[in-house]
Amino acid sequence: MAQRMEKALRQRLRTILDRWGLKMLAVVVAAGAFVPIDGRPLSYTQAKLGITPEAALALSGVVAVASAAAVLLLPRHRRPVICLGLAAWILMSVWVTLGVGSYVAARTTRRQPRLIWYIVGASAVVILPMTAGAAIGMPGLAREDLFSSLGSVVLFVWLPAVLGLWSRARRDVIEGLQERAEQLEREQAARAEQARTQERARIARDMHDVVAHRVSLMVLHAGALEVNAKDAGTAAAAELIRTTGREALGQLRDVIGVLKSAGDGDEPTLGPQPTLVDLDRLLDQSRAAGLSVRRHDEGTPKRLPTLLEHAAYRVVQEALTNVHKHAGRARTDVAVRYLETDLEIMVSNTAPAESVEALPGSGMGLVGLRERVELLDGVFVAEPRHGGGFTVSARFPLTAPALEGTA
Repeated sequence: MAQRMEKALRQRLRTILDRWGLKMLAVVVAAGAFVPIDGRPLSYTQAKLGITPEAALALSGVVAVASAAAVLLLPRHRRPVICLGLAAWILMSVWVTLGVGSYVAARTTRRQPRLIWYIVGASAVVILPMTAGAAIGMPGLAREDLFSSLGSVVLFVWLPAVLGLWSRARRDVIEGLQERAEQLEREQAARAEQARTQERARIARDMHDVVAHRVSLMVLHAGALEVNAKDAGTAAAAELIRTTGREALGQLRDVIGVLKSAGDGDEPTLGPQPTLVDLDRLLDQSRAAGLSVRRHDEGTPKRLPTLLEHAAYRVVQEALTNVHKHAGRARTDVAVRYLETDLEIMVSNTAPAESVEALPGSGMGLVGLRERVELLDGVFVAEPRHGGGFTVSARFPLTAPALEGTA
């Protein structure tokens, strides 16, 4: 709890500094133009420049406005505040602007020779006027100012420069750590992507080695059974098994192609996808397997986007597969409704008349259907019927944004 409060406080303080930091510094620098090194704003400037009090006050105001404007130009323009700090010291011995300029010069100057020349020049600007003034007996200056000038160099040039160098070094360290963290994150993402690619390739190999091999054997045995069948019913059943197996092999090759191409970064080459035009053939295959299926069409058939028709076909296909698995030969109705703004698909079956042996499955068929329908901004419903049975329905909007450009 205390750590969260401390973190929130630091974040709030950082936000305040980002928003008001330069403005607050501009106010401080402007006020510092009226407070020279000895704390006597007008008398010191008068003694140094030999001007009237009104002129000294006006000069302080000009320096204050210029210093505030130079600070507000940071961080894009750093030269104005550096040059103005030196000029303000030469004219009026204004130490605030000089200190800010020294800090900015040390923090932003990347080339070491330039920084060294600035420190040497700024030190000379601070020491020489006081030294010369004390030597010639300028009013308001004494020989002990020779020693105070050295302290001024340390306080207003060297110390801000050291703080600027420390701040720059700290910033470089933080940026280096952030860059290293981002690099590690990129490397981790690359390793994760490589792992996914390898997993896709492994799945593709397993599907090819196991599933495709066994389906191919099923197709071969069905072909042999069809040739050697002694009655027409057996031959028709064998022909249906062989045809279904060949279609399954074709779809399996498409899936393997997607997995491999996803790993290689290439676009998969797929065959034509089944649509509502192929729906009768799908229903005939279910009827040949012993399922009583009736189709009902409502509305005026219209040309629809291929993506939508393929999704509708998959809804019927998965629903019929579930009927085969869980309801056996229960009576099933397939309704296709062409509405004005929607396409509705509904597959409903009655309760099974006898116990049905459960067939293996992944249990993810309806989940995948729901995701497929919702990707097209549709509504998917799968629920049991009153009195037994099950209903699967999907409603696809014909003007969904997901269908734009697919017609």
